[in-house]
Amino acid sequence: MAVATHTKVAVLGGGSWATALVKMLSDNKVDVSWWMRDLESVNFINKFHHNPRYIPSAQLKIKRGAVSTDLKKVLAQASFVIMAVPAAFLKEALSKLQPGDLEGKVVVSAIKGMIPDENLLIANFFFKYFNTPESHFLVISGPCHAEEVAQEKLSYLTIAGQDAEKAAAFAALLRNRYMKTNVSEDIYGTEYSAVMKNIYAIAGGIAHGLGYGDNFIAVLVSNAIIELKRFLAEVYPIRRDIKESAYLGDLLVTAYSQHSRNRSFGNMIGKGYSVRSAQFEMAMVAEGYYAIRSVHQLNQQYKVDLPIAETVYRILYEGAPAKEEFTRLTEVLR
Repeated sequence: MAVATHTKVAVLGGGSWATALVKMLSDNKVDVSWWMRDLESVNFINKFHHNPRYIPSAQLKIKRGAVSTDLKKVLAQASFVIMAVPAAFLKEALSKLQPGDLEGKVVVSAIKGMIPDENLLIANFFFKYFNTPESHFLVISGPCHAEEVAQEKLSYLTIAGQDAEKAAAFAALLRNRYMKTNVSEDIYGTEYSAVMKNIYAIAGGIAHGLGYGDNFIAVLVSNAIIELKRFLAEVYPIRRDIKESAYLGDLLVTAYSQHSRNRSFGNMIGKGYSVRSAQFEMAMVAEGYYAIRSVHQLNQQYKVDLPIAETVYRILYEGAPAKEEFTRLTEVLR
């Protein structure tokens, strides 16, 4: 699938990662249309080319009128459609669309979560509800924080897809002097990894909030990659190198970075915030909060040993005291 000069890309979602993706694409002179709900933000971006709510420092070189609250208008004539809406709100955001509205388009997931009520990966959601062919689905994996994209710090993305030509074509649209891209065939493994790394980042944040130091958190993250490898081997067993940046790298940056909202969320929980208070304080979605419930329910089928993930689940959903849960967890880690 060669990338034509007139290739049009639609981006759905108004948050920081959507903003970063629009920056990358517009810097590369790709024709971008952008959908978000908030009319005030739409009008501001169309006039000033900055997102007033998320990474406002990012200069967006988009055409005037390219941002809209009209979803079908944004989708019109797009070859690639990037989904950057939090997983918990994706169904609602797309509720007015029919399968025909995405027919022939390549759906690209930039979402790091699962559909909560059905515990579906984003890939499976589009296969089920929009009849998207597997060959027309791609996944964007990190390690990559939106804030560093805005600062044009060198970053790497992996584009996963069953159709190598489409994955390479999309990867070329994002590649520039501050963004390097790789391709992979592991759409399910990269999706599950993105889901799990947010859970482990919450665990790292809780540990930090409880007062554990760098030594313990290093052990926690080392055990997390082993736990992730064990989980992926059970839910989607193919040959993969867990040390590649789409798996280990994404876990590391999410667990350690000051930009990680999941780590920040966990840190507040460790300091004694309630879930509701932490969510209110952040004013952004920590995907790991929703993901851990889906993973917990999904693992009733697979029964993989997930001590770190289950610790996070008990703290967030069963009200278990974080200090006691982590005291028990310290006896399990190696």
